[in-house]
Amino acid sequence: MRKTFLYIGIMLLGLNLSISAQFKKGEFKNWAKTPPMGWNSWDCYGPTVEEHEVKSNADYMAKYLKKYGWEYVVVDIRWFVENDKAGGYNQTDPRYVMDEYGRYLPALNRFPSAKDGKGFKELADYVHKKGLKFGIHIMRGIPKEAVQKKLPIKGTNGITADKIYTDSIQCTWLRDNYTILDVPGGQEYYNSIFELYASWGVDFIKIDDLSRPYHQTEIEMIRKAIDNSGRKIVLSTSPGETPVAKADHVKDNANMWRMVDDVWDEWHHITHLMKISEKWYDYIEPTWPDCDMIPLGRISIRGERGADRMSRLTKDEQYTLMNLFTIFKSPLMFGGDLPSNDAFTLSLLTNKNVLKMHREGTVVRQLYQKDKKLAITSKNRKNGEIYLALFNISDDKQNREVKVSLSDLGLKKCKVTEMWTGKKMGKYSDEISVSLRPHESVLLRLK
Repeated sequence: MRKTFLYIGIMLLGLNLSISAQFKKGEFKNWAKTPPMGWNSWDCYGPTVEEHEVKSNADYMAKYLKKYGWEYVVVDIRWFVENDKAGGYNQTDPRYVMDEYGRYLPALNRFPSAKDGKGFKELADYVHKKGLKFGIHIMRGIPKEAVQKKLPIKGTNGITADKIYTDSIQCTWLRDNYTILDVPGGQEYYNSIFELYASWGVDFIKIDDLSRPYHQTEIEMIRKAIDNSGRKIVLSTSPGETPVAKADHVKDNANMWRMVDDVWDEWHHITHLMKISEKWYDYIEPTWPDCDMIPLGRISIRGERGADRMSRLTKDEQYTLMNLFTIFKSPLMFGGDLPSNDAFTLSLLTNKNVLKMHREGTVVRQLYQKDKKLAITSKNRKNGEIYLALFNISDDKQNREVKVSLSDLGLKKCKVTEMWTGKKMGKYSDEISVSLRPHESVLLRLK
């Protein structure tokens, strides 16, 4: 009888564990219920950002932006290389820093608080104490140097790095790592690095060379490793173009994913993004198609493209970028150096009405994109407001009329407010029509 009860108890325990595992699957979708908002070091510092620069951006965010919902501070690419360079990458003689298990560690000459094996723990603590969240960037795969040195994989019984890799589908533009195979030791390596990141206090991770081409096996291994880490780490896959055929898969494994390659301060990058985004409206929420970083403010201090500058986009183009990103509900990752912001740039990040739409808008849909005109709408189910963004994306020197029939919005008449300024535009019936300069747009709230 006692054996029977013991057997039943074991079965019930197994059932409970199974239920628990099923409950945890997909739980990550609750970790970013609205599109993540933060700062990323790439656009202004490329692969060379240093600890004091990360702290100064965190200080600025805490002082000026946190109350508007901005919260992530993300250290981008190659924080583990001692001698990287601006304007590209040092792929000639990079000096990597890693531990005995082939896991990258912060370069001490750039991140002095990482001494004594602390990793990013102290920097993450600094960010957390300001009420913010801390993130890092990595490349998918395992370091080539770990493979060459045949370093052991933590959590295995003697499996070494040279047993879990292939060089046949290595990243073409940055050759630090090899692809990890789905073999004994592969999952354990990913488990080991996320165990390390969890111990540092990482809240967000951007993983590169993952979406294009789409590395489905490694994405699944990463998802398992994050879930095994015991820490809620938001996952961003990069760069684009993520294949729409994999939309359901990426929604089941990541919080956000890139639709395009890097977006810089060039008009054609914005129009390309508008075209690519047409494929993704059906996949917005509760995970997020990603328009990439916001290349505004002061960028390329030591960046990949061009010299130290304020964004080359005109003010009309900057509003257009922000109107697209916010009504589309893209994650908002600002790429400029925050302490260098001028008043105009700061105003683009702190408009309560626009950010409320970004946070609460739903049922996002494109009404049309034709004749160099674009119309996008969304709704606020909490208060019944309808949002409408109208764009003139032509290069002509003349203004264009951009219009929408109210019947397409389910309305007969409405009151209209311009959202950036709060200006009351009056009552409309039948249609809304605005005259817009080339590259200009308008963001409206309809009641």
